[in-house]
Amino acid sequence: MQSLINGSKQFFNETGNIVKFSNRFFVVGTKPGSEFKELLVQCYLIGYKSLPLVGLTGFIMGLVLTMQLRPSLVIYGVESQLPAMVGIAIVREIGPVITALIFAGKIGSSIGAELGSMRVTEQIDAMEVSGINPYKYLVATRILSTTLMLPILSILADAISLFGAYIGVNINSVTSFSLFFTQVFQNLDFYDILPAVIKTFFFGFAIGVIGCYEGFNSKKGTKGVGRAANSAVVLSSVLVFVIDLLAVQLTDLMGFN
Repeated sequence: MQSLINGSKQFFNETGNIVKFSNRFFVVGTKPGSEFKELLVQCYLIGYKSLPLVGLTGFIMGLVLTMQLRPSLVIYGVESQLPAMVGIAIVREIGPVITALIFAGKIGSSIGAELGSMRVTEQIDAMEVSGINPYKYLVATRILSTTLMLPILSILADAISLFGAYIGVNINSVTSFSLFFTQVFQNLDFYDILPAVIKTFFFGFAIGVIGCYEGFNSKKGTKGVGRAANSAVVLSSVLVFVIDLLAVQLTDLMGFN
């Protein structure tokens, strides 16, 4: 019983610290400063450098999803609905969530390890001594970069995944490029796309906050760096699912589903 109480206290303390850490972003990170160049560098490293992995994952995801769905649709005689079903599944749910999980694994761990290493080697302390705000320079730029880049990567992943689905359809049958995408977009509504794009901003913000929090507050030693990277991936992945659950419930209440 005592261990349960202690665990609950630790959970709520950690949650409170993360909330305070993220609130600091809106206080410090939104103030104008000279960190625009660093923001562009982080957008390049976080966004552009992640595109090959996200694109490959999206292509395989569309290809595999199509090949898995086709046999069942053939049994019920609705194979013609395959492009519509795949398009809706990818755009509304699978594309944003899978992309966010890949992003959390690659970027969350990278940010946690990088800031953790800087904390261990006292680079962050040196920045504070020299008059540079390390939160604004290191944390705010990375959180803003993840928030901006993940929606773009998600849209690109959706497009590549739909192309993979087109390849998957043509493995067992012949469908023209224009016909396939006409069927996809005819069955997609504005309210299928808008919630999917909006929630990726929250995915990116959560991944950035968790990665920066774990790295910025890393304990001394190499074990602390490894623990920060691991915790960043685990917590941000869990948060992606929690945010997705809340988004589905909210869109359902608003009548978008």
